[in-house]
Amino acid sequence: MKKIFILLLVSSSVLLAQSAGNTGLSFLKFGFGARNIAMGDAGASASNDLTALYYNPARLTSVKMNEVLFMHNEWIQDVSSEVFGIKWNMFGLPWAAGFNYTSISDIEIRTRPGEPDSKFNASYFFGSLSTGFHIVNDLSFGTTIKYLYEGLLSDESTGWGFDFGLDYETSIKGLTVSTVIKNLGSMSALRNTGTKLPADFRLGSAYKFGVESANLDFIAVAEFQKYLDTDDTHFNFGGDVIYNNTFALRAGYQTGYESRGFTGGIGLMWGSLKFDYAYMPFSLGLGNANLFSLQFKF
Repeated sequence: MKKIFILLLVSSSVLLAQSAGNTGLSFLKFGFGARNIAMGDAGASASNDLTALYYNPARLTSVKMNEVLFMHNEWIQDVSSEVFGIKWNMFGLPWAAGFNYTSISDIEIRTRPGEPDSKFNASYFFGSLSTGFHIVNDLSFGTTIKYLYEGLLSDESTGWGFDFGLDYETSIKGLTVSTVIKNLGSMSALRNTGTKLPADFRLGSAYKFGVESANLDFIAVAEFQKYLDTDDTHFNFGGDVIYNNTFALRAGYQTGYESRGFTGGIGLMWGSLKFDYAYMPFSLGLGNANLFSLQFKF
């Protein structure tokens, strides 16, 4: 039963008889990179690496090195994701490509009590390309284009999504203000009607500072988040403490969710290699999500 509930959360509004005002493709809400997720998923303002391709492509302008990242997302009730990203510089601009494959396994089909008639898997995918540039010295603009796919039973659908973001470095050292609108676009028909994308607006700010005498660096972030086609409104808060560019401790909180709120995680850095872990507990007997990221800079 729980797995059916999760499928309702992740899949389309058409096939599973959701109301016309709701959206599907909820795997687009899962986050990118364990660091951001551990900090309350407040990545539109706090992403400081190639994960900006997912949260706010305007922030790619502050990422100088080339990077690759792999993330495994062990979500709840047999929902899992494999995420890959790569960032490089070309034509004087930063570029980043991201990929997400999400699946829900062994969903039961029942027409009567007893053993299920059969089982099937649901699958979702996006592939994206992002870039950004400086409009003026302290203001950056970025954009992302995404190819989208969903497959349920014998039905398939494809489509395109677009993100647009701004990032502003204020006159206060370490303080940035960011905004982004994500997942504008459409899908082809899944059996009868195309799934609506979870269009998402975010506005937030991040403040970074350090205590040199203690080899500590801090970042604090707060974001407002609104899904445009629903009544869902959230405030995401997070923080990151790094010791000696080696060990990081993170925590966050998200409002407006019935089954989750607090997040947490750690990070380990060794030269150009970084490992991040995020933990997201759920209530209502849904279990807990564990996310692992491995990142290399070159």
